Amino acid sequence: MEQFIDVSRIGQLVNLFGNFDENIKIIEKEYGVNVTYHSENIRVSGDEIQVSRAVKALNCLIMMVEKGEAITLQRVDFVINSVADGEEDKIASVLDSNCICVTSKGKPVKPKTIGQKKYVDAIANNTVTLGIGPAGTGKTYLAVAEAVNAFRAKKVNRIILTRPAVEAGEKLGFLPGDLQQKIDPYLRPLYDALFEMLGAENFQKCQERGDIEVAPLAYMRGRTLDDSFIILDEAQNTTNEQMKMFLTRLGFNSKAVVTGDITQIDLIDGKRSGLKTAMKILKGIDDIAVITLSGKDVVRHRLVQEIIKAYEKHGGENVRKSNDL
Repeated sequence: MEQFIDVSRIGQLVNLFGNFDENIKIIEKEYGVNVTYHSENIRVSGDEIQVSRAVKALNCLIMMVEKGEAITLQRVDFVINSVADGEEDKIASVLDSNCICVTSKGKPVKPKTIGQKKYVDAIANNTVTLGIGPAGTGKTYLAVAEAVNAFRAKKVNRIILTRPAVEAGEKLGFLPGDLQQKIDPYLRPLYDALFEMLGAENFQKCQERGDIEVAPLAYMRGRTLDDSFIILDEAQNTTNEQMKMFLTRLGFNSKAVVTGDITQIDLIDGKRSGLKTAMKILKGIDDIAVITLSGKDVVRHRLVQEIIKAYEKHGGENVRKSNDL
């Protein structure tokens, strides 16, 4: 079977095809079809079902080109995953997403996947949002972008970012320097995101005025946080007691985002992750959203998706083996 796609209206075919036709080669390999270009038409030939899927993927990529998107290998993977899930009709809503904020270098920050779109919408529409997913899905980055946007719009008076310092068991005395220097290595990912959004100079000014606070989770105890956008990062490493303590800090006109990856829990002595408990007991409560991101939402190097898939498969095999014992 063969189908034709009219691309006479497309001005940037190089963007669609990629360097040395790398984007088209991925489509051909994924669906087992043959894709050729002739007389302003793309011809797709092969098995009927696979041709239909390939045409859907190509039409999505064409839509991206028309909206000014750069077609990277990661974007091709995103389209392929969306077609596989039958969600290709949702790609337009992702592309039409409003810019959350603009970085200090003028780069617009927007969700890049369907999962990320659900995540940012949940943050906008709920007081508390739990974002769970593997590395590279933009959990922290997008939460910081939403916080900066709320701060710039004067919806909140300050941004508070926190995370548990579990790697050293909260015992930081062996590290050199004063207290701030001891805890900085654990908070570096949060600093990096804020530097990109605000610029180092603006961030420093905001921090000196107390408009931005980056601190270990232990510093949250006993406080009530009003008019604040609060982000708890690496929440899989909180205990049940720490999670409850954090969530009960929420004050008036505040918003909280909790992010974590339940496959990377570093707690010792058999302690249960506060994030896993919160996912269960808070689900269904009005004004609290629980959003789960997956490897399909990874926006880092395309190999990260493959690594996540490999570990998920390995984990599933281990579960099956243990069940057979």
